[in-house]
Amino acid sequence: MSEVIKVGQVVVRFLVEGEASGGSIAIFEFDVAAGARVPIAHSHDAYEETIYGLSGVLTWTVNAQKHEVAQGQVLCIPRGAVHRFDNTHGSDATMLAVVTPGILGPGYFRDMAATITSAAGGPPNPAAMAEVMRRHGLTPAP
Repeated sequence: MSEVIKVGQVVVRFLVEGEASGGSIAIFEFDVAAGARVPIAHSHDAYEETIYGLSGVLTWTVNAQKHEVAQGQVLCIPRGAVHRFDNTHGSDATMLAVVTPGILGPGYFRDMAATITSAAGGPPNPAAMAEVMRRHGLTPAP
């Protein structure tokens, strides 16, 4: 069974890490609680991300355009596209993320979880979150 990483209202489980695929792909499932608004808008220039809906619905905003991703639907997020997601619906959602090449790994989610935990119940430090993002190849949106 894969490690379960809780990052605020998101739970992540890696199915394939980049190292296991020779760096070609990383795949993870993630659950998003009903009503969650996460993460901060960002982009990544070194990889594409493809989202496949397993259950529930997430509203993705990609380059200022909204996309509803439900069970069986796919959303491709190209390199450099500014994006984020929200679960504005009444039920939890589960999605599958495919990252190519597989350079995003569990370390990002562990580091982000630690940053959120260090806020001790208060809002996380935006500068600390942005630093974690940059360290793992994500660029926070201005």
